[in-house]
Amino acid sequence: MLELLFCATFTLLPDYLYRRFRQGKRLGKEITLFSVWYELRIGLTTCLMLTIALITVVFYYHPSTTNVTSFFRTVSILPEGNGRVKEIFVTTNSEVKTGDVLFTLDDRTQKAAVESANKRIAEVEAQFALAEADKAVAKGGVDQAMGALQQAIDEYEVRKQLLDEGSAAVSPRDVEKLQNTVDSREGALEAAEAQLFSVQTRIDVSLPAQLETAQASLVEAETALSKMTVYAGVDGVVQQFALQVGDIVNPFMRPAGLLVPPEFSDGFFQGGFNQLNAQVIKEGMIGEMTCLSLPFVILPVKVQAVPTVLAAGQFRPTDQLIDVQDRARPATVPVLVEEVFEGSTDRIAPGSKCILNLYTDNHDKLENEEVGFWEGLYLHMVDTVGLVHALILRIQTMMLPINGLVLTGH
Repeated sequence: MLELLFCATFTLLPDYLYRRFRQGKRLGKEITLFSVWYELRIGLTTCLMLTIALITVVFYYHPSTTNVTSFFRTVSILPEGNGRVKEIFVTTNSEVKTGDVLFTLDDRTQKAAVESANKRIAEVEAQFALAEADKAVAKGGVDQAMGALQQAIDEYEVRKQLLDEGSAAVSPRDVEKLQNTVDSREGALEAAEAQLFSVQTRIDVSLPAQLETAQASLVEAETALSKMTVYAGVDGVVQQFALQVGDIVNPFMRPAGLLVPPEFSDGFFQGGFNQLNAQVIKEGMIGEMTCLSLPFVILPVKVQAVPTVLAAGQFRPTDQLIDVQDRARPATVPVLVEEVFEGSTDRIAPGSKCILNLYTDNHDKLENEEVGFWEGLYLHMVDTVGLVHALILRIQTMMLPINGLVLTGH
């Protein structure tokens, strides 16, 4: 409507004034409802053509959108395990720092596991003392077996020497018995040494392995116990926190609440433009923005980045083929804009609904001497029409508080 009124000011109004004051025709007499087309045909036709051309130039070379907002991230408050809420330390809108305790879960089972692991460690450490006693016994057995063997060897050698010298006091049968005794006591010594080696292996290998296993079980139990206390992972403000003591919390069902970090968009906003404007929007383009949370204020912005992909094209592999007709709704071109003057958007609440106009600039092309007359005239017209678009934005800014419910979709 504004474009039509603007074009009528330069076409239809001069045509009417010419016929009224130059030709003397009067409204309601010569110019009636039935003769308006014939009398004002030149102005009507020119107004219609100029309006269509103006709308085309405005909305193509100076894209506009009402789908603009500043996104901010949230952090879900989730425990690492299941449990029943035991104690709560925060409420909604509480400001927390990294590491602050949010709530705790019932930890009786985990404490019992920690106590059991500690007792297992104590048990293994007690087995070390028993093994040392067994080692002393085995070592004594080795010494005893060695003494008995040495005694048998000495007696065997004496009897063997007497037998070799032909003494009648010793018979071959006695020497054979002593030989068997020596062999038997050698076996007893080997058994005693094997027993000592077994005890030593138990002390050096088996018990340390059992101790490490018990210590690992303790670490595991303490880790499970620590998971019963939920901490704040980042600085932020607690939102949508409605836990009560006794509630069962499951990380796979729903979060306990949200943490909103203080680092918001830092002057960055994202807008969704019609795909027809994809070839016009370039990095560095200057624009103007106004938001519902900051009415009657127009802020200068510039295009920071234009992604090369559209959201409608993304898919997740499933067991079904994707039918393109199911994606009939065209995706918008996501454009990231940033504030021109630092701090100018600080008063805009994150997530606000905004209106954004971008303006095509052809000054670089116009400075090129190779641009012809008609092309230069067209480029001048494109840049000049940006003033009309800026005027439209200012009128929208004045109407923003009135149309706020419409803009927000309510």
